[in-house]
This record gives sequence, C-alpha cells and structure tokens, in this order.
Amino acid sequence: MNRLLIVDDNPEIRKQLKWGLSGDYSLLFAEDRKSALAHFQRYQPAVVLLDLGLPPAAEGVSEGMQTLEEILDRDPFCKVIVVTGRDEKDHALQAVSLGAHDFYAKPIDLTEIRVILQRVFYLARLEAENDRLQQEQQTCGRDSGLLGQCPQMLEVYKTVRKVATTDVPVLVLGESGSGKEMVARSIHCQGLRRDKPFVALNCGAIPETLLEAELFGHEKGAFTGAVKKVLGKIECAEGGTLFLDEIGEMSPALQVKLLRFLQDKIIQRVGGRADIPVDARIIAATNVDIHQAIENQSFREDLFYRISVVSIELPPLRERGDDILLLANLFLSRYAMEFNKRIRSFSTAAVRSLYEHDWPGNVRELENKVKRSVVMSDRSVISPDALGFSAPREDAESAREGVTAVPGEMDLNGLTLREARSLVERDLLLRVIEREQGNLARSAEMLGVSRPTLYDLIKKHGLPHLSQS
Repeated sequence: MNRLLIVDDNPEIRKQLKWGLSGDYSLLFAEDRKSALAHFQRYQPAVVLLDLGLPPAAEGVSEGMQTLEEILDRDPFCKVIVVTGRDEKDHALQAVSLGAHDFYAKPIDLTEIRVILQRVFYLARLEAENDRLQQEQQTCGRDSGLLGQCPQMLEVYKTVRKVATTDVPVLVLGESGSGKEMVARSIHCQGLRRDKPFVALNCGAIPETLLEAELFGHEKGAFTGAVKKVLGKIECAEGGTLFLDEIGEMSPALQVKLLRFLQDKIIQRVGGRADIPVDARIIAATNVDIHQAIENQSFREDLFYRISVVSIELPPLRERGDDILLLANLFLSRYAMEFNKRIRSFSTAAVRSLYEHDWPGNVRELENKVKRSVVMSDRSVISPDALGFSAPREDAESAREGVTAVPGEMDLNGLTLREARSLVERDLLLRVIEREQGNLARSAEMLGVSRPTLYDLIKKHGLPHLSQS
C-alpha cells in the first residue's frame, strides 16, 4: 500500500520527486509506457503519478492516455494522478473521464504533491481495508453455510452484521433444520472474537444428568467415573463464543446455574468450590415457542431476557421462495464434485417438485435429498424419482407438445400481472431448455430470442445451473 509509481520522461522531475518523496513512499520510476506497465504488473502500486506527455509522442498526450487506460484495465481501483501542462486542462478532464482519480498541473510543487498523495493513499488504504473486510465476511458466510437471497434472509444478514461487532447475547429462533447454528457461526466469524474458539453444545441431545458436567466441567472424583478433571464447554469457549442449541430443552435447575454465569461471568465445576471467571459470548437457539414455555413455567423469564438482548428469527425453507433452488443447486454442485458424478442440473419436473414440497425438515432435509439424489442417479439430470418425489402431474397439452405457456397446475390466484408473467416465463424457459437437452442455441431459436437474450433471462430467473449447460 506504500508503493508509488512515477511515470515521467523528464530526468530532472524524477530526481526532484525522488529527493522530495523517498522518505514517505516506496518509489518506482518509469520513463515510458512499456516500462510503466512492466513495473505496474510486477509491483502493483496503489497509486500512480502519470505524466501524459510520454515518448515517443512526448509533445502530445496519446501515449499517456493509452498508459492510463492499460493501467486501469489491469486494476480499475488503482488511483492514477495525471500530470499535465498548465494550459492543458481539457486533457486533464479527458483523463479523469477515462478513470483517472485526479490531475495536477506543472510545474511540480512538492508541498502540494505531498498533500495530494497523502489524501489519495489514505483513500486507497480505506478501500483496501473495506475490500478485505467484505472478502472475510463473504468467506465466512460461505464457510458457515448461511446462504439465501429472499427478503427474510436479507433481513437476517443485516441483523447478523449489526450484532457481530458487539458482545450482546443473541437468541436465534426457528424450526429444526433451518440453519440456526449457521447464523451463530456467521455472527462469531464476523465479530470481535473470530480468532477465538466457537464451541457448540446441543442441550437437547445430552441427558439432563450429564448436561451440567458437560456445560460446567467437573473435578476428579466428583462422581463415579470422574477419574480426572475435565473442562466444560463454557471454559473451552474462553475468549470466544458458546453456542447453546435447543436451550429450551434445558431443565429449570440448570437454567438457574446458567443464569448465574450470565450475570457474574463465573462458574464452578461439578464437585468443585473454586469460582472460575470465564469470558465467553453466549448465542442460544431454540425451536420451541419460547413465550409459551415461559407461560408454562418450563423456561425462566429472567433467563430469557438475559439470552435475548437481540432475537433473530429464521424463516422456514418453504417460505423462502427461490432460495430453495439456489440451495439445491449449491448442494448439487458440492456433492457432484465430492462423489465425482457428472450431474449438471435438475429436470423441470424435479424443480417443480422442489418448489411444491413442504420441507418439514427445512434446509437439512433439502441437503439430505439432494445428496441422496446425486448418489443414486445415473443420469446427468436429476429427476423427481432420484429426489424421492413422484413426478408432478403434467397438463395434457404439455404432454403432447413438450411446452406449455401456462401449466395447468400453476396457481396464479392472488398474483399481480407482473408476478404471473414472471412465473410463466420461468416455467417456459425450464421446459424448453429441458426439451432441447440443455442446448441453448436450439432453445433460443425455439423461444424466438437471441442467445444473449436467453442468457439474460436465465440470469434474471436465477437459473445459474442452466447458464453453464
């Protein structure tokens, strides 16, 4: 981020800039377009100071303009400051219109140049840091498995970003299999504790008699079989995040002990007397109706307020619209690669089956079905049978012609004209492309559109698996 490439054919100006700027920046010098591009390719400087009058046409600006364009072709985010003569403002404005960040008119004044460079390098560092953080967040989102584009999930992402940079307790609500642990992992790896442990404990999967020792740890001899001291999940999460899944299944007695930890940040191991301070963030999740549980007195109201400073509610998969196909394609690509299968897409009937299914097991069920279909299928296109569904009923005219403008079973009631048109257009795309066995040239001809238009339609309707057919 400290590299500055100076492109100027005047040795006196290069000498002046070297003397005035070498203490502040790592300087690179070039005299013409060829050497400038070679230096830029090798060292990738954040900022370039470019004289527009370069040989072999030093009296004009063509070489400088071409150098500017080629630098920005290689890195559109590079900050290029063009240097022109005092009476060449039109050339400077032309350079800015081509993507130059700023311009400076000769003669060189080191004080002014320093101020300009200081401002530009500061902006370059901010943009680089912002890009790094965005890359980390995107990587973290992929690694945690938290994906989706529906409005409900976009709200979830927005809340995750807000709470990640704080230490407040978060309660994640949602049906089983909807991705509550993925939300917790996403909060952790976007937050202040991302370099520390993420420790998960399913409170509903461990017998009540063992859950206390699993959570708080135990001392040697605390009970039969306790042959050594064991740290609990809370201690293992020191400095990081403890995710308590299905906290609604925790017994009232254990809820009291957890409440003390949340209030005082202190625990005692089972069989121990020493107070042990622990600094860990708590993220909890449950699929039960927590307010009903409080009313039934199976969950403590004071604990609820401690763990739910912020609540995030995940939508069930059946309410997430085109996220169903997006996630199905993701799982298809993942398992086709894992099992070395040449499977590229779902059939039209399979896509319709995916949308028509109620998904009581949510994302977990979807992943299971797609994984099974990849293992069992011997064809390049996944059918409803491979997914464990029966094929959807076909309209009689559709069966004869292979294509339908409005499928008989498509319920258009309650839709706006735009929504209905979009559904019909999407269904027609799927049917034609399947009938032409993925040949996009023939599909475009059948639909009466150009191939680029067909690509645009595929992208518009979120069918990335078809764009690679």
